[in-house]
Amino acid sequence: MEGRDMMRDTVLAKAVIGQDTLLRKIGLVLTGSLFVALAAQVSVPFFPVPMTLSTLAVLIVGLTFGSRMGAATLLAYLAEGAMGLPVFANGMNGASLVGPTAGFLYGYVGMAWLAGLAVEKGLARGVVSTALCGIAVSALLYIPGLAWPAAVMGKTVPELWAHWMAPFLIGDAVKAVIAAMVVYGGWKALEARRG
Repeated sequence: MEGRDMMRDTVLAKAVIGQDTLLRKIGLVLTGSLFVALAAQVSVPFFPVPMTLSTLAVLIVGLTFGSRMGAATLLAYLAEGAMGLPVFANGMNGASLVGPTAGFLYGYVGMAWLAGLAVEKGLARGVVSTALCGIAVSALLYIPGLAWPAAVMGKTVPELWAHWMAPFLIGDAVKAVIAAMVVYGGWKALEARRG
């Protein structure tokens, strides 16, 4: 089933916590930013950009929180790093905001927003459609991710393809499918609890 009944409420987080209050929103933002920070620490060294579970966490946050809360969560994550907290890959902090991965970090805000928007617009309703939206959103992350090293470090298109993009494509697709299954599973668990 492609989840016809699944998304009666706009986003999973709202369906689970109910009425939005300022305190609940703050709690979601802080919990979501911690989730992304922990996922960033699951890192496989790869030059010049480490392979992490960050994009998986960003997709899950966007798909469950919605566009505005997802973007706010990732802005909080960037702010935490800028304040010196070791939230980025390999325990890095604000220095990463000007390093080789900065374009990807800034792009996470748009990634979460687009994933949440896909849910809100009804484009991500089941596992298949959510995975496809996740793959598309993950692909769009490469725009700021590659623009940064091209502009700041003078990297060429062949270098960007060989070292910054090609090695990550399959992993990004797998993470999009995992995010879709997690979110779909969350909806199914909620439906079962309500039923």
